Amino acid sequence: MGLNIEVKQELLDELYNVGMKHYPKEFGGLLVGYYADDFKTCFIETTILPKKYKSSRYSFERGKEGLKRKLTEFYNNEPRLIYVGEWHTHPNGSTVPSVTDFKAMTEIAESEEVLIQNPVLLILGVNNDDYTYDFFIHHNKHLKQYDK
Repeated sequence: MGLNIEVKQELLDELYNVGMKHYPKEFGGLLVGYYADDFKTCFIETTILPKKYKSSRYSFERGKEGLKRKLTEFYNNEPRLIYVGEWHTHPNGSTVPSVTDFKAMTEIAESEEVLIQNPVLLILGVNNDDYTYDFFIHHNKHLKQYDK
């Protein structure tokens, strides 16, 4: 695949803190950033949290309300930021994507509303003390784990 992912530790810590507010249920949102001119590096800058969602200990389904407007605001300002993917937590769990995660990312990649071919998925395995995380890239109808 050859994609490099750049994300600041502060953002990862912020996502952990947001996720812990919903613990022990899953929670997540959008990843927003930009690509280098050669499209070989994805810079993840921030997140957009959903206004509405369904969440349980083993699933997270984000709503769409207000997300398009927020993405348009990011796109129309400098630096110009775009949707690059999704993130969610796995409370007391691993960072391995579920079948549901794979299906959701495939639907996103195939959506006409999504203008990128290879959306990124970030899963944070969270607990009261700490977190682990892994990135996955949807490519050719597969989720490929990103080597950090």
